[in-house]
Amino acid sequence: MAYDTALRAYTSKRIEEIETADILIGVPCYNNDKTIAHVIQMVTHGLAKHYKDRRSVIFVADGGSTDDTREAAREFEIKPWQEKIVSIYRGPAGKGTALRSVFEAANRLKVQVCAMVDSDLRSITADWVRYLLDPVLEKGYQYVSPIYVRHKYDGTITNNIVYNLTRALYGKRIRQPIGGDFAISRDVAKFYTEQDVWETDVARFGIDIWMTTSAITQGFRICQSNLGAKIHDVKDPGQHLGPMFRQVLSALFFLMERYEGYWKKVEGSEPLETFGFEGTLEPEPVNVNLDLMIEIFKTGFQQFSPLWKDVFSKECFQQIEKSVKMDSSQFHLPMSTWIKLLYELAATYHLWTVNRSKLVDVMTPLYFCRVASFVRQSWEMSTQEAEALVEEQAIKFEEQKDYLIKVWDEKSAEKSKAKA
Repeated sequence: MAYDTALRAYTSKRIEEIETADILIGVPCYNNDKTIAHVIQMVTHGLAKHYKDRRSVIFVADGGSTDDTREAAREFEIKPWQEKIVSIYRGPAGKGTALRSVFEAANRLKVQVCAMVDSDLRSITADWVRYLLDPVLEKGYQYVSPIYVRHKYDGTITNNIVYNLTRALYGKRIRQPIGGDFAISRDVAKFYTEQDVWETDVARFGIDIWMTTSAITQGFRICQSNLGAKIHDVKDPGQHLGPMFRQVLSALFFLMERYEGYWKKVEGSEPLETFGFEGTLEPEPVNVNLDLMIEIFKTGFQQFSPLWKDVFSKECFQQIEKSVKMDSSQFHLPMSTWIKLLYELAATYHLWTVNRSKLVDVMTPLYFCRVASFVRQSWEMSTQEAEALVEEQAIKFEEQKDYLIKVWDEKSAEKSKAKA
């Protein structure tokens, strides 16, 4: 079933009653009754502290929570001059549809700025509101991407894949391309609502990277804002991040096909202007199960090694075979091998027109292999030292971009030959 809008009739009626606003802050949620009141409290305080003279709306976009999330959101009292909408969105389950409903509301209310904050945040402060909104309201930016102080083992998908690929492909050093807390101008919200992705897999876990990539390729003015520490419901990469990895990677590869003409022309990368928090913080530690990640990789090798041998270059496969023989005390997968594996996988994804989800599935153990290697390498490092390692890897992704173009073009030629 196709949905022409993510807004239910009662939500549309509520928007009509409000008519117009200057600021809309969306809170997408699903079963977050323990944290949502705190998030709304910080948003309402931030709006009162920094934007008392602006007409503001807090929009809670719920995915049909089975706990008391909506009740907690409704019961929390905001400032009398602010508006609040608590809505269940229409459409496929997932964060993308929640965001679609917020963007539609922002467009209908003709706001100047629309921001989004995650509903599981425990570290959000009233100042986050200013950090996100000011670059749009005061400096004319159209897309504000977050920067957080995160523990070295929080954000492994970003640190090992998304940051590197976004930077190497599209030439912008956006540190958290799937950050979840961001701000956009109304014209960007309007652009997003008009796109054809809302019924697709991209609208599930891939929505954040789709938004960031679209903002770059459309030429919107992008900056970053430092929000300080991000403390949320952290997931141990070995236990919870497999499905998210698969969906984010599929979205990245889908976008690579869509914007091939764009990223092939990009050389190097440029930093972005950064605003926001200026102090120093030590993030909460994230526990990781190194042995479990290595075990997932080794089990994956037993299951998928014939396919890996077929998909990857001889050099990469030989390195995988070496890593399989290592125990946790010296476990390692070289950075250069990881970069080639990802680039070769992207090219193979481009070649395959069926079974693409299977291809990404069989890559998952190799992701755990890379994360385990990163954990081993950075075990004694501070968060700052580990960040330097991430930066070194990002530079190497850029340096090896010619290799990506080479293998991509080889697979494109194979594809054309097969069709002929």
